[in-house]
Amino acid sequence: MEDCGTTSEAEGTTDFRCVQCGFPIKTLYIQYSPGNIRLMRCGKCKAVADEYIECELMILVIDLILHKPKAFRHLFYNMFSKETVNFESLLWKSVLAYLLLDFYRIWVLSTSEKEWSSPVGVSSLLLEFTKMLTGVIFGNLLFLVVVFHATRKFLSASAEFFGWKQILLVLVFSSYFKIFLVAMMVFFLLILFLI
Repeated sequence: MEDCGTTSEAEGTTDFRCVQCGFPIKTLYIQYSPGNIRLMRCGKCKAVADEYIECELMILVIDLILHKPKAFRHLFYNMFSKETVNFESLLWKSVLAYLLLDFYRIWVLSTSEKEWSSPVGVSSLLLEFTKMLTGVIFGNLLFLVVVFHATRKFLSASAEFFGWKQILLVLVFSSYFKIFLVAMMVFFLLILFLI
């Protein structure tokens, strides 16, 4: 069980959100004794503020794969706190892992399209990897620039505008599931061989 049910009384701010509507709330649950909690209700929508507290991690991962907004609200508002997570480290590790996974995805897609009939030299393989890595970095950089520009333009009037680091972390986490395309390719190749 995560200890994310209380707020910092000294600051007087609430960092928790209702996963249904996004309304700020003070506490997620009240713990009466170990293993005996009561989930709090949202003051705006009157639903349980965060039902993911009682769920297993695998249910959260499945909902993240399905891109459910409730799961992302739980992950970014109610699970990560500035006191417990080193945000900078998490951000850069996530970006590096995302770029490596995206590079792997592009590499698998490109090797399945062409057949290596003759032995490949190290220099040509290195050149091919460099081209793919450059394409992955520039493609993702262009995507991020467009998203940041659109976010700044369309959400600047919003009272709740987040910084570029938070937006980058959300984009990286929501894009991790592109790696499942690799598993889908293997599945479809098996189907083609069976038919």
